Amino acid sequence: MSSNTPRLEVDGLTVTFGGLTALDDVSFTVGDAETVALIGPNGAGKTTVFNAVCSLVRPRSGAIRLAGRAAPSSPTGLLARGVSRTLQGLGLFAGMTVLENVLVPLSSAGGSQEEQVAAARAVLDRLDLSRHARTPVDSLPYPERKRVALARALVAEPRLLLLDEPAGGLGTEDIAALGDQIRSLSAQGCSVLLVEHHVDFVMSVADRVVVLDFGRVVACGTPDEVRSDPAVEAAYLGLEAAA
Repeated sequence: MSSNTPRLEVDGLTVTFGGLTALDDVSFTVGDAETVALIGPNGAGKTTVFNAVCSLVRPRSGAIRLAGRAAPSSPTGLLARGVSRTLQGLGLFAGMTVLENVLVPLSSAGGSQEEQVAAARAVLDRLDLSRHARTPVDSLPYPERKRVALARALVAEPRLLLLDEPAGGLGTEDIAALGDQIRSLSAQGCSVLLVEHHVDFVMSVADRVVVLDFGRVVACGTPDEVRSDPAVEAAYLGLEAAA
């Protein structure tokens, strides 16, 4: 892939559900090893963007490209194209151990069982979860379960990682650790697209921020540029534009 080719291109994306327009001509890119955040009020269309990128909804118009090529038409092709995603609701398999959960994305991948277990244990080491490898995942505290969900997304070594509210429900120390993990991913060449309501966290980790309101992009730029944009203050931060 050329360094000038974005990992993700969302171009003129419009999604409708019945008579409701959920996304209206949305365009943005995520570059090589770049972290881009999607923010906006509830109902702005952030999750719809994620679902469109993951081929879970069909756009009325527009294009989605991964490394310059059209995104797959079904979610099953995403992993092979280097894309992983976490979910708001974690999506972990209760009754299975931490290690078993992290192995799930590798079940259809190549390599021997020993190689897959080694890859899973490596990512558990990276996220300080090794001591929980044989622990049923539903017995862990919520912050550890969030890390298991992240480990499961990372085990296939994605080139583009979609994080859906990764800081939700976490305390100050866990949020700081998450920020370090995202910055480390970027340093290793992984691109990140994240949806998050925790504004201070977003501004500390994102290279660029895309602000959605009523399904449209109302601002896009660096954290400093977005913070000072009157449209963002009015639409998202709940402040008077003059403030």
